[in-house]
Amino acid sequence: MGEHPGSGLRIVGDRKILVCDDDDLLVDLLEHRLGARGFEVIVARDGGEAVAAASSERPDAIVLDAMMPVLDGHEVLRRLGRREETASIPVIMLTARKQEKDILSALELGARDYLVKPFIPEELITRLNRVIEAKA
Repeated sequence: MGEHPGSGLRIVGDRKILVCDDDDLLVDLLEHRLGARGFEVIVARDGGEAVAAASSERPDAIVLDAMMPVLDGHEVLRRLGRREETASIPVIMLTARKQEKDILSALELGARDYLVKPFIPEELITRLNRVIEAKA
């Protein structure tokens, strides 16, 4: 992340977001909306790809669905939390699961935030900025 000279503002164009979801329409929406806000977007279509991409790409934040093929979002959270290189990457769960047990489980496994589908894209962007700033 760069600094804007004299203003102290951060330039967000180099912020990398890993989007982990198997819903093509949602992925397209997030690629478009996040890209328009200057984020670099990497996509993983299943939980196995999500864990591998988090390790290799070292994103600034991860948007993670709970229901995915190969590994579900909760198992992805477990695996990310066990690895030194991924444990500090903030994760926002973005999922249709809205029961209290699902939310609490994700937060206990290390998710920094939880957003239920359907969602407001600008709210997700605001939450992403917040978790990235808190990490910095």
